[in-house]
Amino acid sequence: MLISEIRDYLGQFFGSVELHGSGDGVISGPGKIETAERGQVTFVSNEKYLRFLDATEASLVIVGEGVDTAAYRRGTVFIRVPDPYTAFMLLLQKFSKPRRIAGPGIARTAVIGRDVRLGSGVSIGEYAVVGDGCSIGDNSVIGPHSVLLDDVAVGSGTVISAHVTCYEGTVIGSRVIIHSGSVIGADGFGFAPQDDGSYLKIPQLGIVEIGDDTEIGANTTIDRATMGSTVIGKGVKIDNLVQVAHNCRIGDHTVIAAQAGISGSVILGKCCMIGGQAGFAGHLELADRIQVAAKSGLSKSFTDAGISLRGTPAQPMRDQLKQEALVRSLGSMKERLEKLEAELRRMQQG
Repeated sequence: MLISEIRDYLGQFFGSVELHGSGDGVISGPGKIETAERGQVTFVSNEKYLRFLDATEASLVIVGEGVDTAAYRRGTVFIRVPDPYTAFMLLLQKFSKPRRIAGPGIARTAVIGRDVRLGSGVSIGEYAVVGDGCSIGDNSVIGPHSVLLDDVAVGSGTVISAHVTCYEGTVIGSRVIIHSGSVIGADGFGFAPQDDGSYLKIPQLGIVEIGDDTEIGANTTIDRATMGSTVIGKGVKIDNLVQVAHNCRIGDHTVIAAQAGISGSVILGKCCMIGGQAGFAGHLELADRIQVAAKSGLSKSFTDAGISLRGTPAQPMRDQLKQEALVRSLGSMKERLEKLEAELRRMQQG
């Protein structure tokens, strides 16, 4: 792809695209700023990586509008855009090759149940199982060894990778990606304690609903509701190894990083950002656009939109940082207190 073609391509998405240098060079693919070679395109969106611009071998660098391209070595071609990170992600999509999960068509070893409705262009991989009453929309892909139990509904353009299990009644939207090993719709963790110390299993009668344009990472589990639905909103991005318990509702465009654990009946607002290994007690609620730092533990609801939370128990970040500063000073405070006590004892003895 010519550099001039990249400029034109990015120009479709950004109102301001400036080419600094020749547009005649050929770009074969992307590379990291530290290791990019001639013929590759890279980017800088964080100021701390500007130091690599004098050393990079990349033929094209995508930078922000505030970068003075004349200050760096000659021979490197720059494209300035308002958002270099997003611009580079668009280029990655351009250069990436489609991943072949299954197909085309239905594998000979796939097992298809009764009354299954398949759209046009559906691909189903080797040894996959599609239960009775399922429906799969146009151009969707079911990976090898994946299992859709009875009455699962899948929208159009959805990709379910290998070894995914969707329990009965699960509803999956269009353009969804579910990575390998995920389990959608297993029973919620519901047990009623008995007088003799045993537990009585609570039937889990609900389903899981997953909105359009959602992506679910590998080995993530989303439990069915006790009654009603566990709901994953539109555009939600869930990392690997995340647990979403029964009757949770995850708002549109919320992102959840790896190993987060969300207890039952939690409601997360729209556009929230949940850090890795964050933990949520049950039945709490977060407002829209709340950010939760990694390893935070939430034990109560927060209803003010747009705040940042940190710590265990989690609290607004400014308050938590003040407490951390106090904890770090406890050692010197203890020494001062011991000196004061010793001085007081001398005065008493005198």
